[in-house]
Amino acid sequence: MYKILYKKTVEKELRKLPKTIFVIVVSMIQTLSENPRPNNSVKLRGATNLYRIRHSDYRIIYSINDQEIVIIVIKVAHRKEVYRGY
Repeated sequence: MYKILYKKTVEKELRKLPKTIFVIVVSMIQTLSENPRPNNSVKLRGATNLYRIRHSDYRIIYSINDQEIVIIVIKVAHRKEVYRGY
Protein backbone atom coordinates (compact mmCIF):
# COMPACT_ATOMS: atom_id res chain seq x y z
CA MET A 1 0.00 0.00 0.00
CA TYR A 2 1.15 3.50 -0.84
CA LYS A 3 1.41 6.20 1.78
CA ILE A 4 -0.55 9.37 0.94
CA LEU A 5 0.96 12.78 1.65
CA TYR A 6 -0.59 16.19 1.02
CA LYS A 7 0.93 19.52 0.04
CA LYS A 8 0.13 22.18 2.63
CA THR A 9 -2.20 24.01 0.26
CA VAL A 10 -4.38 20.95 -0.36
CA GLU A 11 -5.96 21.11 3.10
CA LYS A 12 -7.16 24.64 2.39
CA GLU A 13 -8.43 23.62 -1.04
CA LEU A 14 -10.36 20.70 0.46
CA ARG A 15 -12.07 22.98 2.99
CA LYS A 16 -13.37 25.15 0.14
CA LEU A 17 -15.17 22.23 -1.52
CA PRO A 18 -18.91 21.70 -1.09
CA LYS A 19 -19.62 19.07 1.57
CA THR A 20 -20.92 16.41 -0.84
CA ILE A 21 -17.93 16.84 -3.17
CA PHE A 22 -15.53 16.85 -0.20
CA VAL A 23 -16.66 13.40 0.98
CA ILE A 24 -16.32 11.85 -2.48
CA VAL A 25 -12.94 13.47 -3.21
CA VAL A 26 -11.46 12.33 0.10
CA SER A 27 -12.64 8.76 -0.51
CA MET A 28 -11.14 8.85 -4.02
CA ILE A 29 -7.81 10.00 -2.58
CA GLN A 30 -7.88 7.21 0.00
CA THR A 31 -8.44 4.56 -2.67
CA LEU A 32 -5.26 5.73 -4.40
CA SER A 33 -3.26 4.04 -1.64
CA GLU A 34 -4.39 0.64 -2.94
CA ASN A 35 -4.24 1.45 -6.66
CA PRO A 36 -2.31 4.63 -7.56
CA ARG A 37 -3.14 4.28 -11.26
CA PRO A 38 -6.87 3.49 -11.47
CA ASN A 39 -8.59 3.17 -14.84
CA ASN A 40 -9.91 6.74 -14.69
CA SER A 41 -6.48 8.30 -14.03
CA VAL A 42 -4.71 10.24 -16.76
CA LYS A 43 -1.01 11.05 -16.94
CA LEU A 44 -0.61 14.78 -17.55
CA ARG A 45 1.22 15.75 -20.72
CA GLY A 46 4.35 17.81 -20.26
CA ALA A 47 4.84 16.59 -16.70
CA THR A 48 7.17 13.76 -15.79
CA ASN A 49 5.24 12.20 -12.93
CA LEU A 50 1.85 13.94 -12.53
CA TYR A 51 -1.50 12.21 -12.78
CA ARG A 52 -5.11 13.37 -12.62
CA ILE A 53 -8.36 11.83 -11.54
CA ARG A 54 -11.68 13.60 -11.73
CA HIS A 55 -15.04 13.74 -10.09
CA SER A 56 -17.62 15.79 -11.98
CA ASP A 57 -16.06 19.27 -12.40
CA TYR A 58 -13.31 18.75 -9.81
CA ARG A 59 -9.81 17.41 -10.42
CA ILE A 60 -7.22 15.81 -8.14
CA ILE A 61 -3.62 16.27 -9.29
CA TYR A 62 -1.10 13.92 -7.69
CA SER A 63 2.40 12.54 -8.07
CA ILE A 64 3.51 8.93 -7.63
CA ASN A 65 6.90 7.96 -6.25
CA ASP A 66 7.23 4.20 -6.77
CA GLN A 67 10.67 3.93 -5.14
CA GLU A 68 9.44 5.30 -1.79
CA ILE A 69 5.86 3.97 -2.21
CA VAL A 70 4.40 7.46 -1.72
CA ILE A 71 1.61 9.44 -3.38
CA ILE A 72 1.72 13.22 -3.01
CA VAL A 73 -1.56 15.04 -3.57
CA ILE A 74 -0.59 18.35 -5.14
CA LYS A 75 -3.83 20.13 -5.94
CA VAL A 76 -7.60 19.68 -5.63
CA ALA A 77 -9.73 22.26 -7.43
CA HIS A 78 -12.44 23.00 -9.97
CA ARG A 79 -11.48 22.15 -13.54
CA LYS A 80 -11.25 25.80 -14.61
CA GLU A 81 -8.65 26.54 -11.91
CA VAL A 82 -6.70 23.33 -11.43
CA TYR A 83 -4.33 23.52 -14.41
CA ARG A 84 -3.11 27.07 -13.84
CA GLY A 85 0.60 27.02 -13.11
CA TYR A 86 1.37 23.69 -14.82
